[in-house]
Amino acid sequence: MTQVVDPYSGLNLTELSHIWGHGAPSLPGNDDVVMFRSVKHGQHGVMTHRLKMVMHTGTHMNAPLHLIQGGVGCGDIPLDRLFGNGVILSLPKERWELISAEDLKAVTPSISPGDFVIIVTGWHHKYSDSLEYFGESPGLSPDAADYLVSLGVKLVGLDTPQIDHPLATSLGNHRGGPLMNRVVAKYAEETGRDPEKDFPDWNPAHKILLTENIPTIEQVGGDVDNLLNTRATFHATPWKWEHGDACPVRLVAMTDPTGTCRIEPGTEVTGYG
Repeated sequence: MTQVVDPYSGLNLTELSHIWGHGAPSLPGNDDVVMFRSVKHGQHGVMTHRLKMVMHTGTHMNAPLHLIQGGVGCGDIPLDRLFGNGVILSLPKERWELISAEDLKAVTPSISPGDFVIIVTGWHHKYSDSLEYFGESPGLSPDAADYLVSLGVKLVGLDTPQIDHPLATSLGNHRGGPLMNRVVAKYAEETGRDPEKDFPDWNPAHKILLTENIPTIEQVGGDVDNLLNTRATFHATPWKWEHGDACPVRLVAMTDPTGTCRIEPGTEVTGYG
């Protein structure tokens, strides 16, 4: 378990990010992360890496600009949407299931207005370069996104590779897709349903959130299982990248053993010595 206890406040810090690096799962249609050591200890006495990647890799934050033309980029996301209080919700879902507004209304603890909301379906256990992880994941329904908007939440994170159901993204029959032909055919064969009728719109839930300037985090992981159905304080900051559409982040939850969310006021420094 990746948890650190602050010796001054007694607050616990818990890792909610997947390990990132060479071989990190990449969305079908995106290039893999390419990285190498351009300067090495053995040869130069120092190490420096070079890398080439799509920013939507691993645990990452999406800025409104990702799907909304003229939207806010990573570097202009307000700071109060990068650090604040909220809740980690356990909503177990199987393949191709949707998270509904009714699911969110029934959770304990309940979602409060202005919360950061992290939704855990259990899909983070399947984090891998696989047909199952990307193509059969659960997703957020448009009515669930509308409900989160109605509460004025400040950030939404999921442990899935995309916010929407995969058949509502370019993995299905949308925007130049399908990027996963086998998944489209498999869904139709195994459910007896038409994916184009079930998911007629492209990324509807994600668009609803980003239109309201609610940044999203995909592929939440780490030790999130240790904090299910818990209130916490969250910290996740992307690069200050002007016009950035997305950025890998290190998502951290801060919890209080006393059961309340508290941040102690600082002590004024009057001198040095």
